[in-house]
Amino acid sequence: MGDILKAPIPDLLNAGVVQLQAGLDGGLFTSLELVRAYLARIDEVNTKGPSLRAVLEVNPKATKIAEACDEERKTKGKRSLLHGIPVLLKDNIATISSEGMNTTAGSYALLDSVVPDDAGIVKRLRDAGAIILGKTNMSELAHFRGNVPCGWSARGGQCTSAYHPQGDPCGSSSGSGVATSIGLATVTIGTETDGSICFPSSNNNVVGIKPTVGLTSRAGVIPIPSSQDTVGPMTRTVEDAAITLSIIAGEDENDNRSLAQPRPVPNYTQALKRNALQGKRIGVPRMNITRGHYVHDPYLWVSFNEALRTIEDLGATVVDPADLPSAEEIGSGENIILKIDFKIEFNRYLEWLEDVPTGVRTLTDLIKFNNEHKDLELPEHYDDQSRLIASDASSGRGPEWAKALALNMEQGATRGIDAVMKEHNLDALVLPACDTSTPAALAGYPIITVPLDFYPDDTTITKSGPKTVYPAPGLPFGLNFVGTAFSEYDLIGFAYAFEQKTKARLRRTPFPGAIPKTQLKDIPRMNTDKT
Repeated sequence: MGDILKAPIPDLLNAGVVQLQAGLDGGLFTSLELVRAYLARIDEVNTKGPSLRAVLEVNPKATKIAEACDEERKTKGKRSLLHGIPVLLKDNIATISSEGMNTTAGSYALLDSVVPDDAGIVKRLRDAGAIILGKTNMSELAHFRGNVPCGWSARGGQCTSAYHPQGDPCGSSSGSGVATSIGLATVTIGTETDGSICFPSSNNNVVGIKPTVGLTSRAGVIPIPSSQDTVGPMTRTVEDAAITLSIIAGEDENDNRSLAQPRPVPNYTQALKRNALQGKRIGVPRMNITRGHYVHDPYLWVSFNEALRTIEDLGATVVDPADLPSAEEIGSGENIILKIDFKIEFNRYLEWLEDVPTGVRTLTDLIKFNNEHKDLELPEHYDDQSRLIASDASSGRGPEWAKALALNMEQGATRGIDAVMKEHNLDALVLPACDTSTPAALAGYPIITVPLDFYPDDTTITKSGPKTVYPAPGLPFGLNFVGTAFSEYDLIGFAYAFEQKTKARLRRTPFPGAIPKTQLKDIPRMNTDKT
């Protein structure tokens, strides 16, 4: 008992899942105390202080669920490494309405809507003993409403990065990236159609896994196109991401795409090897990088080229360049698919709901609601809904849609990632995380984002929105490892080897006012009935 009492209580800014489980198993703290600590941390910085606006709402039943997890740990043991661990979900991931949380994708139009069931990945988290702590802010409707700044939703306001007072968190999984970066939870969940996990992971100095489409269930997730949508973890370390992916991956009868994945789901933690890059061949698609938004920033290139040298030092052969044959055309059919599919799949989601008190039952209704509630949904600088309008005007999946879908697969996979990897006998591709996600998005292939570096103090501040900036001093950026379908196991190994060698995330901390002060030691100990 004496050794347990002397053991250090983990710092929630950096604590990982394994460390938290050790503390829970050792009686240093309980899941109830952990939940209370996270709730206090959210209260400190979410709408107070720096007003990061990373969390939309918290679970009113989180403390009761935590008590049940503590009791189960004592009587039966833990179910998994996520047993009793609080998890934050992006607000487009459904949770059963009776629990008291909303699922709105940041829109007032879906406030108090009644979902009939948990999303597929939420069921897996609950089965593993995880505690759903709350919902994170996001770019409204997964940034598909129109030309609206990243990280903003009508319900949540403008989310900002913890690494600069006006830092652009990117999106659309903005709040998930910010929340995990400062320890409002150790594990958060995001979704991606094209860049929505990897971009906010990059901008917030965290690890994100955008899985192969179909590895994780999309059932119960507010959709854009099923050909590209996927759900994945956002954490501070590759280890925590691997732990989480091992739990949320797998088949779901409510998502047919998930039934085609290889069986069984790997234990992705077994891929965590420091020598994973030894003897591998890693390609650099330079032509795709030069099409990115931030390619003219010289510091990004310095850091990226240093990353390539690190990968070589870790025993890999870097093939540079290794360009996708489709690089000049990439993405030319994507907007057609997004426009047509959103209307079909969003309307289908609305039909699934048991009740929508606002009366929004179609995309047409949503546009009308926004126009009738401009003070809420269309404030100055955040009033564009051009994507919704264009989608609503579409006429369904005809020849144009079929041609665009085939073009996406050709550009992303056949003459894209598959072609370049076969031509150069590659094990993966590596790119800066900024604006390089589209080939994998079109193909439905995985990306793992890891921290790479931070912009130096003399960086010129560039406005990216009415209230946000990027680049700016101290803001992070990341590195993407990309592979073919269901290559997550290998990519996790490569990302882990790079992470352990560089420790890049730890080179800089968030600005002082953004770091919550509450720690587990500040939470009164509860009666644990120990003798």
